[in-house]
Amino acid sequence: MVKSTIISNLAEELWLSKKLTAELFNAMLKKIEVGVKKQWEVKIQWFGVFKKCKRGTIIAVNPYNPKEKIKIPAMNIVIFKAGSEFKGLIN
Repeated sequence: MVKSTIISNLAEELWLSKKLTAELFNAMLKKIEVGVKKQWEVKIQWFGVFKKCKRGTIIAVNPYNPKEKIKIPAMNIVIFKAGSEFKGLIN
């Protein structure tokens, strides 16, 4: 499912315009983004937790030349851990 489909479904379910629903949805995503950027754990009850983590340097295999090793530098990544209720819905 893509973002536009989610917005359309929400607008229909909540009897709101697509424009207002898109603004609300984008504002929610922005708040998650800002929270993760500030290194907070963004917890959404029953759904899950978004958080920023540091991933170390990785030595990997070059897909174009399998004999060659490449070094992927350390970087920040976002981790999502699904909540137990959410996991229960999909299993």
